[in-house]
Amino acid sequence: MNAKVDIQPVTLTEKAAEHVRSFLAKRGKGVGLRVGVRTSGCSGLAYKLEFADVVNADDRQFESHGVKILVDEKSLPYVEGTELDYTREGLNEGFKFRNPNVKDECGCGESFNV
Repeated sequence: MNAKVDIQPVTLTEKAAEHVRSFLAKRGKGVGLRVGVRTSGCSGLAYKLEFADVVNADDRQFESHGVKILVDEKSLPYVEGTELDYTREGLNEGFKFRNPNVKDECGCGESFNV
């Protein structure tokens, strides 16, 4: 009998985890980072990213570098295997999604499809 190994749907780089931990500490509350997708944009899907104060009933919980990551059941297939990094390029800074499921992205980079 083969044991099934679950893929960690979303992981954070150490830099991204550091940013989340710092932000949650400044807020003074929060249980972790909520990651999901919504229908939007010219390519069909867009990421949702927010700091979570509660764990919802349909959330799956994961941990990366000491940060709790919450993903709703509907978003799970779209974000499986994604790594989040926190980057700074010139004056711009923010989270960068490295999602192996993405087949195409729109020109503005705001939406994608799988």
